Parts: sequence; structure tokens; C-alpha cells
Amino acid sequence: MTTRTPETPQKPAAPRPIRAAATLIVLRDAGRGLEVLMLRRAEKANDQNSGASVFPGGVIDAHDRSLHGQCSGVDDDAASARLAVPEGGLDYYAAAIRECFEEAGLLFATDASGELVKLDGLPPGQLATMREAAVQGTDALLALCAEHGWQLAADRLTYFTHWLTPPGMPRRFDTRFFLALMPEGQSVRPDGSETVEHMWLKPAEAVDPARGLKLMNVTRRILQQLAQFDSADHVVAHARALRHIPRVMPRLATGPAGLRPVNMEEAAYEEVGLVDPDGAGHGRYVHEAGLVMRLSARIVRMTDGPALAHSYFVGAAGGDCALIDPVFADAAHVEALRAAAPGRVRWILWTGAQAGASADAGDALRAAWPEASMEQPAPGDEIAIGDAKLQVLQSADDAQARQFLLVEEHTLFTGAAPLAVTGDADAVQWIAPGQGFMRRALHGV
Repeated sequence: MTTRTPETPQKPAAPRPIRAAATLIVLRDAGRGLEVLMLRRAEKANDQNSGASVFPGGVIDAHDRSLHGQCSGVDDDAASARLAVPEGGLDYYAAAIRECFEEAGLLFATDASGELVKLDGLPPGQLATMREAAVQGTDALLALCAEHGWQLAADRLTYFTHWLTPPGMPRRFDTRFFLALMPEGQSVRPDGSETVEHMWLKPAEAVDPARGLKLMNVTRRILQQLAQFDSADHVVAHARALRHIPRVMPRLATGPAGLRPVNMEEAAYEEVGLVDPDGAGHGRYVHEAGLVMRLSARIVRMTDGPALAHSYFVGAAGGDCALIDPVFADAAHVEALRAAAPGRVRWILWTGAQAGASADAGDALRAAWPEASMEQPAPGDEIAIGDAKLQVLQSADDAQARQFLLVEEHTLFTGAAPLAVTGDADAVQWIAPGQGFMRRALHGV
């Protein structure tokens, strides 16, 4: 058997500072149901979103705060409370409106009567001049509103979701997403620079592989959410009823299909955050037979067999270590374990009641590590491994079974036992199971 180490992913570019951004999801009800406005971004070199189909949006401009006085229906206190920020919440509303006008030609603004402006009634040349001026900066939009007596219709926007780009990406955005209904008397006009095409699609159509759209993870996920609703009004009503909107942050991990975002509901998410908090890409989103992975300074995991069961080495690299739950298949597997060992194996431990599942297994392991102890320790025993300590615990479900707590890393090796644990929540924070991903401990469940 050949032991495979994880693929070495290409190291992401040095991360840039996180930039605040706002996006406006424009909805309409057509004869065939709910549709969403999608814009195709222009093809540009060194742009991680080049050619992607997106919603109108962009980064917060330093001058967006100057638009507060032109916003109607929502002040900064109310906007900040809704977005759960100390101040400057109205910046996001203003930026979403500004970016939508720049990229799609839609302006969410009201006239003196309180009605949304109807840009289609303006002379084409005048509208083009307004667009060009707005692209030049926030001050131009401010002057435009002052000239026509318009107010930016912040109250027509409904806060919907909050996403943060994964660590490890060359550009990261902390983005608030808003909903708005397509204004009457206006037409979508991509600017030809940032955006080159627009589409009105049912959300399910947009995510259909047959459509062939290039979609960022966040865009795809939001479209999947929208596909659950049958009308624009229902989406908006749902969003308005949300009392708390948590931040969503995927993480990057690697696997057979290469590097990709792992979303928060995926089984691998917590482990990826533990082993790769900076998004270097060495976390995994699937397990594979023969895979050896360093989980921490003291823990190395080897996965093998049809069931993808785990064996764990506990101990600092180059020192003494314990081998927990060696998955025995044949002599080749034991040799693979020998190759994966980060140091000298002094203890061979099992969480299950049937320690050393067979005589053949015991013989093979003794031959590999003749100095290692294979005696099953008693609950309450402690095993000193260099600068670390393993506490031996009795399984709650089997008097003959054991669990092992790596005290310094608050990690409990449970084997096949349930993932819920009792006891001090500070002592046990992570579960290292016999199969599946590392995850945070659930206490008393």
C-alpha cells in the first residue's frame, strides 16, 4: 500500500486588507415567476471575478457618507442598528444604490412627490451624461440629486444577508447584500466597462449547469436561497422578518477537485478552520484512503480502509508518541503507519473494547514497534508524552472502552463513540472521531 500525503496546493497570494462592500439584488415578478437581475462582468486580467455573473455592487467609497443627507426613509442610526455596526450603516445603503446606478443604470431615488424616478422619460443624452458623471465619483451623484431634487430611496432596500470572503483569497470583501424591487419606468443598461451584459433569470435557471454561467460561491448560494421563493414580495417579506442576520464566511480547502470554498454547513468546515485558519489551502474537504494529515503540532492523522477510518499519532515531531486506534488491514498498512509516524511510537492505544482487534494485528504492530506498550490503560491513568499529557477516560456507553483526552489541545479521541460529551466544556473543546472530520465538542447533548 502506498501512503499518500495531501496535495500541496498553490499558496494563495498575500492577502490584502478586508474591504467593506455593498451589493443590491434586484428582483421582479414576470409571467413565469420570480426573476433576478444578473450582470456579466467584463473579462479582465488579474480579476478573480472576471467574466462572472454577479449582482450589482462594489466597495464602500470613502465619500459615501456624504450621501447620508440625500437618503430618505432610513437614517444612519436605524441603518447601523439593522446591520449591527456601531455607525456608518447608511454607507452600505448609499453604496448599494450608487453601484447599482453605475453598473446597471438603475437609480433607486424618489422625486418631490415621493415616487421612484422614471429615468426612461429622460432624453438619452441626458441619461448617458448622468451615468458618466456618477461613475466619476460620489460627489457627482450628490450634485445630480441636488439638481433634480431627488432623494436616494434607502427605505426601498431590504437587508438580506452578510458574507465575508474566505481567508486566503487575494482580495477579501465584507459584503452586505440588499434586496430591492425593479423600479418602474427604468431599464437596465450595463455600463460597458465593468459590466457588459445583463440577464433576467429565475434563480433556479441561473444556477443550472446547463446555463453555463460563471458564478462565485456566494452568488450561487444566494441564488439557491432565492429559488425557494415564488415571488419577489415573498423574498422581501422574509428578509424584513429576519431579526438577526449572521455573517457567513466560507473557508478554502483542497481535495480531488482542487481548491474550493467549504461552506459553513459542510461537515469539513470546523476542521478546516482548526487546521488552516489563514486559508493557505492545506485543509481537506474529503477524506481519502492513504492520506496522512498533520492536524496540529501534536496530532497527525492517517486515514485508510474502505470505511476511511482514522489512526492518530499524538506527540511532538521527532519525539515519543502514542498511536491511537491503528486501522489494521495487512502488513502493508502497518508499514504505511510506520512511514507516517512523526516520532518513536511508545504506546499503542485503542478506544474500542476489543483492543488489538486480532492476533495478527497485535503481532504486526509488535514487530513494527517492539518497545511500544500495548496494555490497555485504566480510566484515570495519565500518559506523559513529551510536553503533553493524555488522560484516560471511560466511555459513557461501554465500560470496557476508553477515550483519550489530549489536555494541552483540549482534544478528545473518541473512536466510534457519540460526539456529545459530558464534563468541563473548557477541558474538551474538540472531538477527534474514528471516522469523519474533527469538530467542536457538543456538551451534554
